[in-house]
Amino acid sequence: MNLTIENILLVGSILLFISIIVGKTSYKFGVPTLILFLAIGMMAGSEGIGGIRFDDPKTAQFIGIVSLNFILFSGGLDTNFNAIKPILKEGLVLSTVGVLLTALTLGTFVWYVTDFTIYESLLLGSIVSSTDAAAVFSILRSKNLALKNNLRQTLELESGSNDPMAYVLTLAFLTLVINQDLSIASIIPMFFQQMIFGGIAGFGFGKLSKIIINRIKLDFEGLYPVLVIALMFITFSATDAVGGNGFLAIYICSVYLGNQDLIHKATILKMFDGIAWLMQIVLFLTLGLLVFPSQIIPYMGVGILISVFLILIARPLSVFISLLFFKMKLRRRFYISWVGLRGAVPIVFATYPLLAGIEKANIIFNIVFFISVTSILIQGTTLSIFSKWLNVALPEETKPIAENERYILNLPKSAMKEIDIHKDSDAVNKRIIDLHFPKSAFISMIKRNGKFVRPGGTTIIKPNDTLVVLLDNEESLTEVYAVLDKKQ
Repeated sequence: MNLTIENILLVGSILLFISIIVGKTSYKFGVPTLILFLAIGMMAGSEGIGGIRFDDPKTAQFIGIVSLNFILFSGGLDTNFNAIKPILKEGLVLSTVGVLLTALTLGTFVWYVTDFTIYESLLLGSIVSSTDAAAVFSILRSKNLALKNNLRQTLELESGSNDPMAYVLTLAFLTLVINQDLSIASIIPMFFQQMIFGGIAGFGFGKLSKIIINRIKLDFEGLYPVLVIALMFITFSATDAVGGNGFLAIYICSVYLGNQDLIHKATILKMFDGIAWLMQIVLFLTLGLLVFPSQIIPYMGVGILISVFLILIARPLSVFISLLFFKMKLRRRFYISWVGLRGAVPIVFATYPLLAGIEKANIIFNIVFFISVTSILIQGTTLSIFSKWLNVALPEETKPIAENERYILNLPKSAMKEIDIHKDSDAVNKRIIDLHFPKSAFISMIKRNGKFVRPGGTTIIKPNDTLVVLLDNEESLTEVYAVLDKKQ
């Protein structure tokens, strides 16, 4: 079947529906949903029962980049900076030094066991060098896996921030494969340009986006998530246009925004969570359609060899060397080594050699696809088992609720207080968003002139208002009074 304008929505919606229904029951059998999305795409493809002919790496790459924007941005918005602050150094070292070591170690191994040149081998190693944000986020969160000592935050920080490093390495070694007269030293300036420009742009656009979101007055609440989408794509494309790393920029931007007081923040977070799931499904379905299973079979032997080396040697070696100077229990290092999930990102990066037209592009793509599938199957299905074996999982009854999850769910508070606003209060004529209310409390209602006003981020506090405040506990009241500059 060839996709046309007339049937693309029907076929796409049917595949999406099947993916959601199948994914709903997949974890009863211990199978990650992502692998099922890939399988459904493959079954619908030209060599499957669907017979859909899709052989367009350029379109697949475009869908991949758009999807990764949403997945990384959503992951960043949901990252609590206070939670990752204690492990920030470990996470950043893993996402930079760890990725580089994985690429070099695996690339060297590929060079020994294949007929690839050293640059082609390092290109393949770079493509699969990062852990996959979509795989890690979806598997950890759908399993509701709670881990000890900020371990989960370390894994999510690493997976969310290491794609930029893998992207730069992929572009660098692809350049060397195409231009073999160049030296490794010639790509170093590009590396620093990508990372420095990406970091600066991410922080800059994050601060600018906060100002725009909180200052602009839109008539409908539903427009605020649309505004954030526009800002996300502007951040990515503008950073890329000046030679910076767009993936790094949007991740830094989203982490910054996720830890600020924003108008209609709950709506924005919920919307991005839903779209991130949609993008994961679309991305894996697209990549499943793109692959030809018959072309993978000849490379299964070398694929298994490379996968085993990556899982058992390259990944653990890079983790242990990267964390050498940090105080960390051995079992924690082993678990970080095991959660080296590869997923859609390496497959998306593997489309770059295809579009560049290098000699072994198809071989690289098929090997990378096989590595990603085996990683999700082997590592993705055993995360819970290994967490218990290594004693890094929290007991079910002690699982904490993440701060951002509390914010989204608006969980019931244990105390309520009515607070009168006098004309000399610092809160008068200020928007609620500008009060920076503590997260342990929120204004549920405002009594004004005998009527009840439903509060929002842009609601302005007036003299003689009575705030109905819900609190986590009585102690939170002190923080509320401090914000309102009111004596008890």
